[in-house]
Amino acid sequence: MKVARIYLRVSTDEQDLARQAEIEQSARSAGYYIAGVYREKASGARADRPEILRMIADLQPGEVVVAEKIDRISRLPLAEAEKLVSSIRSKGAKLVVPGLVDLSEFATEADGVTRIVLESVQELLLKLALQMARDDYLTRRERQRQGVQIAKAAGKYAGRIPDIATHRRIIALRGAGQSIKRTAALAGCSESQVKRIWAIHLNQMAGD
Repeated sequence: MKVARIYLRVSTDEQDLARQAEIEQSARSAGYYIAGVYREKASGARADRPEILRMIADLQPGEVVVAEKIDRISRLPLAEAEKLVSSIRSKGAKLVVPGLVDLSEFATEADGVTRIVLESVQELLLKLALQMARDDYLTRRERQRQGVQIAKAAGKYAGRIPDIATHRRIIALRGAGQSIKRTAALAGCSESQVKRIWAIHLNQMAGD
């Protein structure tokens, strides 16, 4: 039986549900049993995403990780991205991502120089995909920075809009006694964000 674990990194809950249905259906149509769906709202440029780390911990030999695109898995610098992929492979699992050519079956059936060439090409294609994901992230960041500068110059920049829903979730979880680590995992954010939002909340409470 082919087993898959689906990783979803999204921006909104609505986006999450739509993609989940589509990706699950595609995986099942390909003959996979879905062992788990891991979803979180977090930057792909972070290595400490709770759900992707939980997924890697859950992986079993022979399973595959399914994602919409390679940039859902990582937008990290190449060395860190390769380390993340290596942690998936070290569990005996592999990535199944649209646009990422998989030569592993051909390499397994080949031998000698042919096998070495196929494995080398596979690694090169993976590096290229990971670097492109990182380059796209940096390009987006630069465009955002330029947009902010233009808006400031025009007197139209109002600052970053806070994620009220996440803030409320953090405050509710911490107020219920959840640890910083557990709150970050449940809220789908980083531990540093939990600390920052909770500190602001405590200061506001003290001011009241």
